[in-house]
Amino acid sequence: MTTSYAHNGPVAIAYEDLGGTGGDPLLLVMGSAVTRHWWPRGFADELIGRGFHVAAYDNRDAGQSTHFPTAKAAPVTALFGRRVPAYTGEDVADDAAAVMDAMGWDGAHLFGHSNGGLNVQRIALRHPSRVRSIATSAAVSSDATRLQLLRHIRFGTVAKMARLSFPDTPQGDVAMALAVSRALASPGYPFDEAEALSRIEKDEASPIRDNGPMGRQLGAHWSGGALAGLRVPAVVLHGDADQLLRLSAARQIAAAIPGARLVITPGVGHDLPRGVWPKYADEIRAVADRASSGIG
Repeated sequence: MTTSYAHNGPVAIAYEDLGGTGGDPLLLVMGSAVTRHWWPRGFADELIGRGFHVAAYDNRDAGQSTHFPTAKAAPVTALFGRRVPAYTGEDVADDAAAVMDAMGWDGAHLFGHSNGGLNVQRIALRHPSRVRSIATSAAVSSDATRLQLLRHIRFGTVAKMARLSFPDTPQGDVAMALAVSRALASPGYPFDEAEALSRIEKDEASPIRDNGPMGRQLGAHWSGGALAGLRVPAVVLHGDADQLLRLSAARQIAAAIPGARLVITPGVGHDLPRGVWPKYADEIRAVADRASSGIG
């Protein structure tokens, strides 16, 4: 795949056209720290097979997009702190609009995983005329208060991942990323190490090693509207075995967005295992069809 760049002012956003030209535009929004390469290729193929033209991009501060290394921020303190962020949630939402512009799309359906699921809510609020439908996976609500986040997040998993330590070498980077993948893998599905490595090894440098980008991404404060103002079809996907976020996170999103569909899948953790690719692709297709038919 060829890396291209969209521009939001001075910020360059790396993106790829994953295929399906002529289909309905679908923009994939990945979570914090990791890159667009962490989308399983087989899952993208499932989406293409359902009539989507699929693109994915590196969030600012990830992969080949612009980084902000002088702004230091630890993930947990950034999430709950009040300090001035390196950039805002509005900036992040505008990055997605810049990718749509670069793709030549006047609008798109959105699917976001983890913190990417939070971001698609904000993209839809910030750019309502350009977002046709949204789907989230393993995400928290854009409306969540600090107290609600404390209730949604499983801090035992956060502490466990913070203790991971591997040599600062290319081999150590791969081992660390694989350990993170295992820690968040779905207990109800076999862990596919070969598939995980096929994604991890695409990164030029480990996105897991430095927690600064995650801190800055999680600390991107949002001053925009509330989810009650959304008027696009939405589906909220979540696994009942998510090691990082409780089901309450998904329920809050679904309750806040008018007409949203909530889908809880047994045995799914904080990842996208091969066994759910067809189901999730069907759900994303269904919510896109609701948009096409004018059903909210």
